[in-house]
Amino acid sequence: MSKAVWQREELATDPHRRGDKAEKVQAMFAAIAKAYDLNNRLHSFGLDQRWRRAAVAMAEVTAHDDVVDVACGTGDLTQLFADAGAKSVRGLDFTPQMLDIARAKSARVQAVKIAKPTRKQAAVPTYEWGDATALALADASVDVLSIAFGLRNVGDPRAALAEFRRVLRLNGRLVVLEFDEPRNSVIRALNRFYTHRVMPWSASLIAGDTSGAYRYLPRSVETFLNRDSLKSAMLSAGFASVQQRALTFGTCVVSCARVHG
Repeated sequence: MSKAVWQREELATDPHRRGDKAEKVQAMFAAIAKAYDLNNRLHSFGLDQRWRRAAVAMAEVTAHDDVVDVACGTGDLTQLFADAGAKSVRGLDFTPQMLDIARAKSARVQAVKIAKPTRKQAAVPTYEWGDATALALADASVDVLSIAFGLRNVGDPRAALAEFRRVLRLNGRLVVLEFDEPRNSVIRALNRFYTHRVMPWSASLIAGDTSGAYRYLPRSVETFLNRDSLKSAMLSAGFASVQQRALTFGTCVVSCARVHG
């Protein structure tokens, strides 16, 4: 059983204002890493990979692109960028337990490709520890930088956006996939019932989790930047244009910001 990370009284306030948010998020993901993929598939009704593919499509990846997937977790989005034909793909995360799973999954993918070779050659993703607010990357060294369901969990999201802008090349793209609250009041009410009442109980049961991760999730969404505020934050960080696409009735949004000269 995992130890409690988020207390109920802590989630009664805004978790994004806590000075120890980053440490709590790291401990939380360490606790749920083994059941992370299963819970994602079950509680998104299998849509989470479709959302990730939408993010890859918005990035318009080419065979010349160097891609960095920040807060890569278990590597699902990272692998999709590799499959899309990028020149190189690197996954960064600050939870070692998630990186261990990402590496194991990548090894299985490569084993299948060796056993069943095709003409299409895809980059092999690499995975390493990384902090979204202090990337160990040179200025203007990345063509595409992605972060899926991770910006909300960063200790200082605006500092992360500035860091993303620093490492992106001219004409580079930042792709942010994040949960949002649906704008339709009926759908929003149904979504809140599901995410506050159903999902925390069932996901915690599946993961054997007592860290509070699945109580933190809906609370962190409703207290985070909505799509309009996120767009403004991206523009304030120095990005020249932002395109957004709402997915599945607005329960999540993919935002693509570009670096212009």
